[in-house]
Amino acid sequence: MSNSTTSARAWPATAILDGAYKKASWHLIPFIFVCYLFNYLDRVNVGFAKLEMLDALKLSNTVYGLGAGIFFIGYVLSGVPSNLILHKIGARRWISVMMIAWGALSACTMFVNSPTSFYVVRFFTGVAEAGFFPGMVLYFTHWFPTQKRGQVMALFMSAIPISGLIGGPLSGWMLSHFSVGQGGLAGWQWLFLLQGLPTVLLGAGVFFYLNDGIASAKWLSAEEKSAMEAALAADEQERAAVSTVGQSFGAVLKNSSVWTLGAIYFCIQMGVYAINFWLPSIIKSLGFDNAQTVGWLSAIPYLAAAVFMVWAGRSADKHRERRFHVNLPMVMGLIGLLLAANFSSNTVIVMIGLSMATMGALTALALFWSLPAAFLGSAAAAGGLALINSLGQIAGFVSPFLVGWIKDATKSTDVALYILSSVLLVGAILVLRIPAKLVNR
Repeated sequence: MSNSTTSARAWPATAILDGAYKKASWHLIPFIFVCYLFNYLDRVNVGFAKLEMLDALKLSNTVYGLGAGIFFIGYVLSGVPSNLILHKIGARRWISVMMIAWGALSACTMFVNSPTSFYVVRFFTGVAEAGFFPGMVLYFTHWFPTQKRGQVMALFMSAIPISGLIGGPLSGWMLSHFSVGQGGLAGWQWLFLLQGLPTVLLGAGVFFYLNDGIASAKWLSAEEKSAMEAALAADEQERAAVSTVGQSFGAVLKNSSVWTLGAIYFCIQMGVYAINFWLPSIIKSLGFDNAQTVGWLSAIPYLAAAVFMVWAGRSADKHRERRFHVNLPMVMGLIGLLLAANFSSNTVIVMIGLSMATMGALTALALFWSLPAAFLGSAAAAGGLALINSLGQIAGFVSPFLVGWIKDATKSTDVALYILSSVLLVGAILVLRIPAKLVNR
């Protein structure tokens, strides 16, 4: 009788909590997904603009690689302070400001006319974007406990492959459609303008749509709020029990696990940014000169990645296993890069290799964030997540510049792909050095 009573009492609370999570998922994730989709479009559309921009401005591959990468110098320098500001004034206000700023700067890339102006605009766009992604990771910790976060992060970060799936054909169409120079602008200029302005509008929408936390969500009932807050409190206690990280930013800086995670994230991002910035160029080198054809072909790896990422996120939550769900996609990514490098004259094998590399790297990128979020307490999370993200984003400078320099020197990207696959291997090994008891929940 006692067990029946306990079960009867537990069931409504569980039903209320499940309903609250469903509401929160439908209210938050689709809108934030769209914001992140445009975040990624604004970050990597320079990879498609390159197809015309280099000839128009007489830029070398090395200059392009430096310009693509210098974005991340601004990003890295501003990541931690930006996230600390978000933690202080709330997600709604700060994310709105960031999106309006980076959307306007991205659109202004249409006015660059020299290497210097290209570098300046890219740098300040990186400054403006710096707090968005780690801020969103932090924001989700205010709504969902560790056990729910793998699938939530996978759904949220599926915006990356979807941005490639949509952005590839869309960017290719824009370059082809506007190639005749409507309105006195070249196709690459229209590309920056038309993909930057929607971000400004979304930024304004953030201010009115998002809530800073559970307590301010009018679309949740009082019982749903109580159930979600109790679940977060229990999750916080579990994290505190296994965490080796103190609750100050100084303690975060001294913790070896945080720096190991930063190194792992760097390795993953080396592969991700090589794909993001050079995928159109690699496909074009296979003999496809039409920008629209390149756009459609570049969508194939991103489509495969979108499906695989969501499946892997559900699997990680179901099995309460985090390390191998990051490690194995990284191994998959490095095998894909090796295939693309070893069979560079075979279109079918290169496309299979690029698809494997994209699936592996982007899935590892999404599921990686379940590792630090599982053991960083709420007080340490703002600085810790931003620090890990900033360390990883150094790859955003190194990777495109390295590939551009190697391509200028060797007239091929094959050597760069070998190097990047080695970096992914190092990262995959480092993942296994994270104690399972810290993250497998």
